[in-house]
Amino acid sequence: MIGLEHYLYLSGVVFTLGLCGVMMRRNVILVLMGVEIMLNAANLALVAFNKFMLPGADGTVAPDGQVFVFFTIAVAAAEVAVALVIAVALFRRLDTVNVDDVANLRW
Repeated sequence: MIGLEHYLYLSGVVFTLGLCGVMMRRNVILVLMGVEIMLNAANLALVAFNKFMLPGADGTVAPDGQVFVFFTIAVAAAEVAVALVIAVALFRRLDTVNVDDVANLRW
């Protein structure tokens, strides 16, 4: 039977892959993809905790974790929209989407 530990291990592996993607990549789009992978890992953990830890009064599962996931997805969508606008502006100004070149915008 698949228990809570299995979901948490999977969530940890997915989060680690996303973190490696953020730390190793220099492209803004790939960094954003890594952040989204990390948010999906957190969503998986929230849903798993909801399923295994929060039974309702009548034995059904209370939707608390699923509501948190819904708000996390909404915030992630807004974050991606703003970050893509910044990436397009960066590309128009510097003709690159390299993260290292963002430091040039200070001066």
